[in-house]
Amino acid sequence: MEEDVKKALDTIRPSLQADGGDVELVDISDDGTVSVRLVGACGGCPFSVLTLQQGIERTLKEMVPGIKKVLAV
Repeated sequence: MEEDVKKALDTIRPSLQADGGDVELVDISDDGTVSVRLVGACGGCPFSVLTLQQGIERTLKEMVPGIKKVLAV
């Protein structure tokens, strides 16, 4: 599952990097929770919650079966 999550994050990464940010995978728990760290411009952006929910979480749930939620740490 970790490789699938990394591949999914790689599809999102160019959009984040275009705005000066990025995302790092921190952990994947057994219950399907993915922990990520938003870095660069995304780390302090007021829209980071929207990016996390509408971009990262939605994409991971679509591309990786078993993902239940995504948390920023």
